[in-house]
Amino acid sequence: MRSTIIIVGGLVLLALFVLIAWRYFGGMSSAVTAAKIFIPTWLVLALINMWIGVARAGYSIADEFPIFLAIFAIPAGAAVLVWWKYS
Repeated sequence: MRSTIIIVGGLVLLALFVLIAWRYFGGMSSAVTAAKIFIPTWLVLALINMWIGVARAGYSIADEFPIFLAIFAIPAGAAVLVWWKYS
């Protein structure tokens, strides 16, 4: 359940990045830039989540890595779709 909440949070964060860029910084070209900026930002946040799972929850890296991939890949894939569609 926690992973689902984090993935939905990532999608909401992507929507905020794109919406704010589109609304306040000049259209879809800015939204594409926001999607490009979102990907490394989300990578850092997903890695922090993985670190918390390993350091505090006691999971091994091997246990946590597939969860990290899902948490990172779904919102990042959505960002790539925005980037591709509006470029």
